[in-house]
Amino acid sequence: MHSMSSNVDHADRAREVLGHSRWWLILAAAAMMAVVGPYQYVWSVIRQPVAAQIGINEAALSTVFTLFVIFQAGSQFPVGSWRDEHGPRAITYLAAVLAGGGYLGVAYATSVWQVYLFYSLGAVGVGIVYTVAVNTAIKWFPDRRGLTSGVGTMAFAGGSAALVPYLRWQFGPGAPPGTYVSVLRNLGIGIFLVILVGAYFLRDPPSGWLDTDDGESSGIRRVQFTWREMLRTWQFWVMYAMFVCVSGAGLMLTEKIVAYNDQLGLLPVVGTLAATVLPLAGGVGRLVLGGVSDRVDRENAMAAAFALCGLGLYAVVYFGVRGMAALFIVAVVVATFFWSPQYTLFPSVVGDYYGDENSSANYALLYSGKMWGGVFGGTITGFLVTDLGWDATFLLGGTLALLSGFAALALRPPSKD
Repeated sequence: MHSMSSNVDHADRAREVLGHSRWWLILAAAAMMAVVGPYQYVWSVIRQPVAAQIGINEAALSTVFTLFVIFQAGSQFPVGSWRDEHGPRAITYLAAVLAGGGYLGVAYATSVWQVYLFYSLGAVGVGIVYTVAVNTAIKWFPDRRGLTSGVGTMAFAGGSAALVPYLRWQFGPGAPPGTYVSVLRNLGIGIFLVILVGAYFLRDPPSGWLDTDDGESSGIRRVQFTWREMLRTWQFWVMYAMFVCVSGAGLMLTEKIVAYNDQLGLLPVVGTLAATVLPLAGGVGRLVLGGVSDRVDRENAMAAAFALCGLGLYAVVYFGVRGMAALFIVAVVVATFFWSPQYTLFPSVVGDYYGDENSSANYALLYSGKMWGGVFGGTITGFLVTDLGWDATFLLGGTLALLSGFAALALRPPSKD
């Protein structure tokens, strides 16, 4: 059980160190997450205008999103290691340049390789912001890790919700010449400024800031693992397998829901609606399940969430095959609501199990499983729908999520010899 009885003590100690409420750091982190989220969630909207601006076929840009996932997830371990040792501010200033400059570069790109280069550089900036934001919550809120990491990851998913219709309107038929360049340029400048201001507020707590006068810790497990020590625990490898399976199932749903809708013969509006509510359900799920996990055993929260994600994917197939459009959309919402909290629950468990001093590097290693989940959710399932069929592929994703839920029941805090 994650007790919240020492909330006042944690808040007071943070105020002594910072001179203000620790929630200001979460606000800054969430703002930065919101402005970099479009790199992941808005690419599908700007892909065609980018191709048109350069004068190429849209298919030539098919590798851009893959590179984004690789650089965004792959950059987090070196970034996390640096942050744990040197603090968050300098590396976040670099993120402002990379993430803001990425869109500026794409706005003025004249060839495919330039788009690849600038989007990949922007992805590194996104990776920096992501690991800095999530681990700011872990380090400053040991009593509310689930809720506060949920705020940041919800902002990452939900911050793009208002931008999508705006961009579709800006890039729609009849858009005046130069709209593409000016919109992406302004977006890049906005990203740069928000991260720049946010970085100013960030700092890490001093070592032992929660220790009492007698040297004991104030109600929180204080065992600290380095990333090398973490890799020698079986819990990490169980969680890594779980992370790959759950992210693979969820990314499959995210990437293929419209195509699956069309394959089922449902109306196009059903697929559009499913794709629209999907990121909203994910953002709410991260916040709600994160808050719940602070009040119950985190392992049980993971088990329930991932099992319900799996059952939700089963329901997507069941209702889709039967042409029950409304329940098909409800099933998509359920599956996403319980899948997306993995990005809140896993960093919280890493902080619970391995401590907060090295949490950036430790969670970055676990988060690297997103790369393999992306390979499964995109490329591998692309082959599977040809060999096994759409229904069987989605059922396989549901089974992987369900197995991850059962695996969570075996988890327990590691002991440090």
